[in-house]
Amino acid sequence: MSSEFNEKNYSAKMDKTIQSFRKDIGTLRTGRANASMLDTIKVDVYGQQMPINQIATVNVPEARMISVQVWDQGNAVLVDKAIKESDLGVNPQVDGQIIRIRIPDLTEERRKELIKVLKGMGEKSKVSIRNIRREANEELKKLLNAKKISEDVSKSLEKNIQKFTDDNIANIEKISAEKEKEISQI
Repeated sequence: MSSEFNEKNYSAKMDKTIQSFRKDIGTLRTGRANASMLDTIKVDVYGQQMPINQIATVNVPEARMISVQVWDQGNAVLVDKAIKESDLGVNPQVDGQIIRIRIPDLTEERRKELIKVLKGMGEKSKVSIRNIRREANEELKKLLNAKKISEDVSKSLEKNIQKFTDDNIANIEKISAEKEKEISQI
């Protein structure tokens, strides 16, 4: 193996893509309450956009309820507004510093919409994995053209990168299928 080419770097990049995908689909709403549903919502406070978890405590006291306890009561209205404007499709109730968000059952139409969003996220992650493969293969070509590695070593490393790519794409498909099943459950 060549000391010039480090396939572990590319494997780590692919792993980060998988982690990012898992985090992204965690924000998709299923029939259950999940604190990470609010992760993508930013609130305009103190002159900047901040995530809700940096200005409030987010809890899930029941299976279909999220409780947001805002630390500064003046921000409760701003958090409420940001949640209403998000694409979650929920209607929060403000009670002083506490905002309660009841998670309604998903309609069939909303489930189909969420599955489309999920598939889009999956495709975006697969493209990301393929771009990492392309980047690795380009580096291998450069090393081969510069005669820093032999053709046999290049082919071997290319096979390894392809295996990482195939494994990670299969992993994304598996994660997507599990989430789709979760969304489809009534």
